[in-house]
This record gives sequence, C-alpha cells and structure tokens, in this order.
Amino acid sequence: MAAAPAGPRSASSSISGANLSITDAEFAQFQKLIYKIAGISLSDAKKILLAGRLSRRVRHHQLSSFAEYYRLVSGSQAGEELQIMVDLLTTNETYFFREGKHFDFLRQQVLANRPAGRQFDVWSAACSTGEEVYTLAMVLADELGADGPWSIMGSDISTQVLRLAASGHYPMERTRGMPPEYLKKYCLKGVREQAGTFLIDQRLRNHVRFSQINLNASLPDVGTFDVIFLRNVMIYFDQETKRKVVAQLAQRLKPGGHFIIGHSETLNGINETLRPVQPTIYMRP
Repeated sequence: MAAAPAGPRSASSSISGANLSITDAEFAQFQKLIYKIAGISLSDAKKILLAGRLSRRVRHHQLSSFAEYYRLVSGSQAGEELQIMVDLLTTNETYFFREGKHFDFLRQQVLANRPAGRQFDVWSAACSTGEEVYTLAMVLADELGADGPWSIMGSDISTQVLRLAASGHYPMERTRGMPPEYLKKYCLKGVREQAGTFLIDQRLRNHVRFSQINLNASLPDVGTFDVIFLRNVMIYFDQETKRKVVAQLAQRLKPGGHFIIGHSETLNGINETLRPVQPTIYMRP
C-alpha cells in the first residue's frame, strides 16, 4: 500500500487552547501581502515569528485558520485590521544612541560647519518607537540650543510605534546606551505611579513631529532636509525596493545634505545620485 503524500509543512501557534498551524501556502500569502504594502521581504525563516505575532488576531476574530485571517485583511472590508497586521509585522528594535559614530559625525562634521542661525531639519525615516528621534533632539539641543532653529520629523509605517514615540514616555530600562548627562539634562524621571519611567523634556518635544509614512508608496509633501536617517530598515527590502525608496528620499535632501544608513547596509548598486563620504554616510552634491 502506498504511503499517503505528506501535507504542507506548517508552523504552529496555540489559539484558544487548540493547536493552529500556518501552512507554507498560507505563509506565502502573507509574504506577498506585506511585500505589496510595505516592500518588506519576509524570509521563510520568519514563518514561526509571523504565526506568533498574528495568532492573537486570529483568536480575537474567533477564526479557525490563518487562511481565514488572510481573507479578512486582504479583502475590501479589511479596514483598521490591515493596519493592525502591518503594525505587528513591522515593529523593529531600536534604542537611544544606537550606532553612536553617526551622531559624532553629525556633531563634528555637519553641525560644526553649519552657518550660524540657519534652520536645520532632520528626518528619521524609519523611527520605530522614537529613540532615534530623541537622540537626534538631544544632540541638536546640545549643539544648537534647546530653543534653537532646528526640527526633526520622525516617520514610520506603524501607527502603534508612532503612538509611543509621540508620547516620549519610556520605561527606565530603555535608557541603555544613553549618556548619564543626557538622562539628567533632557529626561524627567517618573515618580509615584510613574516610577520606573522617564519622559523626554517638553523643550525637545516642541521641535519634534511624527507622521505615518509608507516609504514604499509615493511620499507626501514633507519638505526638504539637511540630514535623513534611514537606518536598519533596508535589510528588509529587496534590491528593487531599496532603489525605489532611496531614490525618493534622496529627492528630499537639500543640496549638500547627508543621507545616513545602518552599519550593515550599503548604497552600492542602489543609488548613483548620493556621493559616499565615509562608510554608511552619503551626501547629495
């Protein structure tokens, strides 16, 4: 008697006490959907992660399979649920003063040579929960004054992380990497029911704005910038998406402006407009 053919491989997640699996075919549908929306290429190794992050939404809607959830988020009535799915699949880790050499370059090379009194604008183009934005704010406040002529825009595709970023309110354990003098100078420690947390000083938050922007879509009119940070997000894009995203952002740089990417990233073969200054730092001529 011939053996029955093996069914599709699956990753499992416990839902309502039952064992629910995501098949290769179901995972492939979500791979295509998140790529279409955000340009993010999920490798096959992310199947278990995807099943874990989306399982609670399957449970929330009392569905019996990931296929049913896919039909929900890909249909014409997806509404807010599609944004929830995007939030769950695009949240990335960040922390204050990550890749600190970039902030040293900003101080020593960019701000040191900036004409006095001129407005200075920065875009953190994949800001996640806001630590990069507020790191930039601390550096600019130190160099240009807390009431100086500078502004920062933080953007992300995820509304969930933008809500946290806009609040400027973090657990104390998130101070990892922050110089103690900045914690003292620009952060307010929580007391009583807010103990164990800190709030970014209002003087800095006055210079900051946040906006939901999908870098894989046509960009809104956000103005032009002296520096754009696009760090640690291109690793999730394929070459075509990288070229598209960088080309759009490069047009938002002022002449002589700098474009800064993550230490594991490069623009080699991606963009011919931006001139390399040093590894991971580029300039628009």
